[in-house]
Amino acid sequence: MNVGEQPRIRIGQKDLLEAVEVDFTEEKEYWNVYQLEDGTTLKVKLVLRGVKRLKKHNPDGTPIYLINSQNIIRAVNIPVDLKVKPKPSTFEPV
Repeated sequence: MNVGEQPRIRIGQKDLLEAVEVDFTEEKEYWNVYQLEDGTTLKVKLVLRGVKRLKKHNPDGTPIYLINSQNIIRAVNIPVDLKVKPKPSTFEPV
């Protein structure tokens, strides 16, 4: 182990089976905004879908949480020269 490196905590199947599901309430969800070199603006937001607390702890004593999340990505202000004509839909109306 290198100086300043944290010891690795191994998480096995048993740890996942013993994990406790923790309910949560959304308090704040922010968009992170990135300006790309090609002129496009990307907006990215992580949306929490679920949380589990393991029965293991970090070396500093804090509990270890596993999260199930989804990244929401929006591309806005896309330069016209990067866009192409949309393809026709392959779905037939019902």
